[in-house]
Amino acid sequence: MIKILISIFVINLYSPYSFASQIFRSEDAQGRVTYSDTATTGAKQVDIPFQNNGFLHRVAKVYDGDTIVLKNGKRVRLLGINAPEVESRFRTSEPGGYAAKKWLQEKLQNKSVHLQFDQERYDRYKRLLAHLFLPGEKHLNEALLEHGLAVLNIVPPNLRYADKLVRAQQRAEKQKLGIWSMPRYQPHPISQISNKNRGWQRYLGTPKSIKRNRKYSRLVFNKKINIRIANENLELFPNLKTYLGKSIEIRGWASRSGENYSILIRHPSALIVH
Repeated sequence: MIKILISIFVINLYSPYSFASQIFRSEDAQGRVTYSDTATTGAKQVDIPFQNNGFLHRVAKVYDGDTIVLKNGKRVRLLGINAPEVESRFRTSEPGGYAAKKWLQEKLQNKSVHLQFDQERYDRYKRLLAHLFLPGEKHLNEALLEHGLAVLNIVPPNLRYADKLVRAQQRAEKQKLGIWSMPRYQPHPISQISNKNRGWQRYLGTPKSIKRNRKYSRLVFNKKINIRIANENLELFPNLKTYLGKSIEIRGWASRSGENYSILIRHPSALIVH
């Protein structure tokens, strides 16, 4: 009976409606084995190999380097990454945007893809959120990072493949590929933050203190500049005190309220200690 239950659980992991990103194995005093997506005392994480959901989706259009449109009209946003913008009626183009779009077009021309989902199926724009795989298991989200055509944008609770994506970006950054060699994306002092610096940016600064409220914990650089982390995501980060007094690189998008600037940080990969 136990083996049957385990088999059913593992089969469910592979279904198109399964969202588990980490699986833990535990064994009680009687030798009964159970599997769960929640870590408990004594449980060990196990690796479940990727299997696609069996469905191939025909690609109709590549909108930009991180968004595609399927033949059925569904728009798909690639999880875990952000590519530079291409020009549209809503925004101007950013360096590297057309290179990312062209690369993805070449990979997907006359192709079909497997979609693999995470905890959240849709974003606020009603786009599907997915990891894209070509037949043969080529992970396109990872490949875009590895070629320096996109940057990490990991948004909890969608943490599937997070470590793998982080390593892909580190390889591109080390080799100064794509985005990492472009002047537009080089870091600058956080004291130079302004509403003229639009889009994804890299800033350098030293946080001086920590402030907290019910929703956010903030690393404060001065009276007008801070980065904020949702309290519900703090478990992903080291103790915030470890950042104080250290030079850190902050990667993300700045928002402005009056004369104050804040950058929302969702995952520790966006904070690099130097």
